[in-house]
Amino acid sequence: MPRPNSRDPETDPRAFLGDELARARLDAGYSSQQALADHLAFDRSVVGKAESGDRPPTAEVLRAWCEACSLDYDHFARLAALARRADGPVESWFVEWLEKELVAQVIRAWSPVLLPGLLQTGDYARALFIAAGADGDYADEQVSVRMGRQEILDRSRSPHFVAVFDESVLHRLIGSPQIMHDALVRVAELSQRPTIVVQVVPSAKGANAGLCGTFDLATAVDGATTLRMDGIEDQTTEDKPLVSKAVILFDLIRGNALPRDESRSLILEMAEQWKSM
Repeated sequence: MPRPNSRDPETDPRAFLGDELARARLDAGYSSQQALADHLAFDRSVVGKAESGDRPPTAEVLRAWCEACSLDYDHFARLAALARRADGPVESWFVEWLEKELVAQVIRAWSPVLLPGLLQTGDYARALFIAAGADGDYADEQVSVRMGRQEILDRSRSPHFVAVFDESVLHRLIGSPQIMHDALVRVAELSQRPTIVVQVVPSAKGANAGLCGTFDLATAVDGATTLRMDGIEDQTTEDKPLVSKAVILFDLIRGNALPRDESRSLILEMAEQWKSM
C-alpha cells in the first residue's frame, strides 16, 4: 500500500498502526477515508492522519474505528499506545519499560516521594515537569505521554496494579492545594477498582526498606519480570538477581503498609485537608 509520507511501517510504530488501520478499513468495505469518516462522524483528516502515521487516533476515535471494522479494541489500543510514544519525548532507557508495561499482567509500583505515574492527574504531572525546569510545550508533551500510559488501566483486560507509596506523598504540595485535592480524590476513586490496589505506608512506621528510591515491576503472562529503577541514572533491566531483590524489597515495604480500606480513608482525609486550604 503506497504511503503518503516517508514513515516506514517496519521501523515506525505510527506507520505500522496506520497501515493496519487502513487495511482494516478496506477489508470492512470502506473504500475511501471519507467513507469511514462519514460513518464515524469525524473529519476525514482524522482518518487520514491516523492512516499516514502523522497522528495516532484518540481512544474515542480508535474505539469507534474498531467497532466499525470489527477489530479487537484491546489489541489496537496497545498498538496505539506504542505509536503515540514513538515520536514523543521519551528517553531511550524508558522505551523498553513502556513496552513491558503495556503487556504486563501485573504491575507493582513503589514511590517514597510522589504519586506513581499511573495514578497522577494531568495537572499533578504537569506541575512536576514545570518544577523540573521544563517549558510549557515540553511539559505538555510529557503529560500527554504519561496520560497515554494510563490507558492500560481502562482496558477490558487491564493489568492487576498494586501501588504503594509513603504517607509523605499525601502531604507534599505539588502545584496547588486544588491540584493535590483532585489528584488524591482520583487515587481514591481508582483504588476502588478490583484490579487496582493502593496502599499507604504510614509515617509512624518510621524508616522503611523502600526509602532508597522509586521502582516499578512489570510481570508478563509468562512470569518474566522487568524492573524499572530511578536513581542517578534511570534504568530498566531484566537481570534476574536484581529483579529478585526488588520483588523481596517490594514485599517488605508492602508489609508495613495500611490495608486498602484504611489507605483509602487516609487519602480522602488528606484530600479534604487540601480542599480546605
